[in-house]
Formats: sequence, C-alpha cells, structure tokens
Amino acid sequence: MTRRRKWTFLGIGVVLLVLLIGWLQYTDRGHRAEFLIGGALVNLGYLMQDHLESYDFKHEHQHHISPDDVWKEIQEQNALSASVRSWLPRTARHPLVALVVCMDARIDTNELTGDTRHYYYVIRTAGSVLSEKEEEMLELAVENGVELVVLTTHSDCAAEKTAASPEKRKKYPALSQAVDEREQRIREFLVRPAIASSIESGKLTVKLINIDTMTEKMLPR
Repeated sequence: MTRRRKWTFLGIGVVLLVLLIGWLQYTDRGHRAEFLIGGALVNLGYLMQDHLESYDFKHEHQHHISPDDVWKEIQEQNALSASVRSWLPRTARHPLVALVVCMDARIDTNELTGDTRHYYYVIRTAGSVLSEKEEEMLELAVENGVELVVLTTHSDCAAEKTAASPEKRKKYPALSQAVDEREQRIREFLVRPAIASSIESGKLTVKLINIDTMTEKMLPR
C-alpha cells in the first residue's frame, strides 16, 4: 500500500470517528446509544471482576482469614477505586429518586436501573423496613427535590423467612416484629402530612415493588 493510500484511509478513519462522536454527543439516538453502551461496560466490569479469586476476601488457599485481614483488603480495594475516581471524576447531580432496599447483598442498586449517575438516594434496611427515622429521612429527601420514592421487597428474603419461622422468631424477635410491621410503617409514611400533600399535588409518586432476587427485575406488588 502506498503512503498516499495510507494517508487516505487514515483521513477517512478520522472523519468517520469525528462523525461518530458528533452523532453520540448531539443526537437523541446517539445519547441513547451512549447510555446503553455505558451500562454494558458497567456490566462487563462486573463480569471481569467476578471470577478473580485473588481479590476475594477469602482466597482459594487460605484456611482462615481474620476480621483485620478483611478490613485490610477493603482498604486496598478502596485505594484502587479512589485512584481511578481521582482521574475519572463523576458529575455531581441531585437525586430525584429514593430507593428503600433490603440490605441483602444480592440486590445491587446500580443494576436495578442500569443507571450509575447519582440520581438516587438509597436507604438499605433489614427486610426493607422503615422506622421513624427513615420516614423522616425520606420526607427530608422529598423536601429537597425527590419526586419518586420506591419502596421495595424482594424474593427469598432472609428477614421474611425469619419472621415466618417460629424458632427464628424467638431468636430474632425485633427483626421479626419489624417485618410484621412493615406494611403498617408504609401506611404511616404515606399519611405523613408533607408526603400526602406532595402526592395529592402531583409532585411525588410512591411505588411499591418486589424485586426478583435472581434477575433484579422490578415487579409491581
């Protein structure tokens, strides 16, 4: 291939790259493509990390690991993450959504919507149960601009199983009682004057959903 032809192909490539960047940056379809590609890359990152046993808290050939070892590992992983964030900063955004989610580690709030852009307040509690302080925190979030509150439960919930077991209820009475009172707590939240008036005026929507733990699909309940 002659030098002239090489420069011709290079020029065509540059023009196509510029057109692609312009399409991504300045068209609605391009923006959607960026959002989908970004979500795919996040999931690719999960896939790439998931099998790396050398970064597990319990390594393959370790018979015992102490709490101090776990803390050391968290610090090392945080140092890696923070170093990346220092040269890939995130845009500051005000959350428009508040999610109440069980503390079960199988539920990943980033994966629920495929959106990692800081539009979400997240409250995690055992069994997704609200207490008075969480109700107040949600009310404060609404006062500060939140327009959607999503109250979730999920399948295969350990807290629900505990409340359903006579033996475990004796061992974990406070947790069991909290699960028993979950729906009552939701009703109390919905009739709080500030929340009720925001819903009535159309400034706030509250959704009750159940998450499929295996797929993280959100279903109405």
